[in-house]
Amino acid sequence: MISFAHVCKRYDGRPVLDDITLTIPPGAFVALVGASGAGKTTLLKAINRLTAIDSGTITVDGADIATQPLVGLRRRIGYVFQGVGLFPHMSVAENVWLAPRLAGQPPAGRDERVAELLAMVSLPADLAARYPRQLSGGQAQRVGFARALAAGPAIMLMDEPFGALDPVARAELGAAYRALHERMGLTSLLVTHDMAEALILADRVIVLGEGRVLADRTPRALMQARAEPGIRAMIDAALASAARLDALARGD
Repeated sequence: MISFAHVCKRYDGRPVLDDITLTIPPGAFVALVGASGAGKTTLLKAINRLTAIDSGTITVDGADIATQPLVGLRRRIGYVFQGVGLFPHMSVAENVWLAPRLAGQPPAGRDERVAELLAMVSLPADLAARYPRQLSGGQAQRVGFARALAAGPAIMLMDEPFGALDPVARAELGAAYRALHERMGLTSLLVTHDMAEALILADRVIVLGEGRVLADRTPRALMQARAEPGIRAMIDAALASAARLDALARGD
């Protein structure tokens, strides 16, 4: 579905992506983790050409993205990011219907399709008439997912989509999206700083550091392997938090 071949990107002479070569098969759920500045968001944005690479090749469905019309490329790829970015002057229905409207779809059947999309993200149809200011953070983020799904993309790119939510909403929306990924057969790439979130949600975890791939394993293999010290530190931090919560629950 997505392939990176010797992809490089530099900012002010510093390599942010340093000879990245990866293949993401259809239907995969991949998490990109690493410290700030590791190259996670740059790699994600390079797929839909929000970031231009300096060298190398990125292909989607076997076609070089550099040769594809930009609008057509982005219509095939959903994009969700922290902060949602809903238009405040538009209702929920208008936000969700934005991509189909720009693609020239007639308004006939709009309300039914919006209701269907809201149902996909576990929101009631009557929310369609509200405005972003009338939504909770979790509701707004779900609307962001519905908007990203409106054009029927095969690929979903997610940049810290749960990062601004409270822990309960974060866990609920993460589980809901994972179920949606399975039901719709999506190919999903998730950028997160949270190693626990990556291990729980993804089928494959790619750890980036200074623009390079430090590890590329299943969650189980990543936890069991004798990894680089930086990788082990991230896993140990997640395990330590889980162990502390378990001890509190037992009253220790």
